[in-house]
Amino acid sequence: MKRVVIYPKDVAIITGKSERYARFLIQRIKKQLGKQEHQLISISEFCNYMGLDQDEVESAMIL
Repeated sequence: MKRVVIYPKDVAIITGKSERYARFLIQRIKKQLGKQEHQLISISEFCNYMGLDQDEVESAMIL
């Protein structure tokens, strides 16, 4: 089964940055999308925001 949600650890691996930066980036994406604090970011939302190919991102993620 495929995951739908992306987590800070995934973002850190994909970007090569720290988990702290990944948490900051997720907060920025939530703000841009008008999401509330408790709502999650999907892989497709992350890819659209970052301009990345979803298939490449999913292959780099820890599943």
